[in-house]
Amino acid sequence: MTALTPRRSEPDLSYLLDHTSHVLRTRMAAELAEIGLTARMHCVLVHALEEERTQAQLAEIGDMDKTTMVVTVDALEKAGLAERRPSSTDRRARIIAVTEAGARLAAESRRIVDGVHAGALDSLPEEEREVLVRALGRLAGDHLRTPVEAPATARRARQKN
Repeated sequence: MTALTPRRSEPDLSYLLDHTSHVLRTRMAAELAEIGLTARMHCVLVHALEEERTQAQLAEIGDMDKTTMVVTVDALEKAGLAERRPSSTDRRARIIAVTEAGARLAAESRRIVDGVHAGALDSLPEEEREVLVRALGRLAGDHLRTPVEAPATARRARQKN
């Protein structure tokens, strides 16, 4: 006897959003890698160019934890694309300043990211593009704006050999 899978009455929105987001991110990562950047490095560069921002502010914008942010900024500094400097408004804070080389690379990475996004949207009929972007923007700004705290998943104890 074979168990039958019940028919869904609603589309699997989680799968649709997760899958398309995953593919979009992998395409972006592959194209950014060609110029030596990761998506996180791109995020830090473009947002640091917009205005004077601290490492903590950039981490929040990029949804990065402190450790990931430190590693990302270290890599940008090592590549000569950014540097940590004292803030002009708060002498206790350090900002991430983008170098000239970093600004040139950020402009190139922005073109890449815009191209990946345009490629995805161009695959849709023109009348669906604006509707999709508007609907996702509405979800992200309203109903799905804030994540909820999920209970921690139980982890199996490490087994000794």
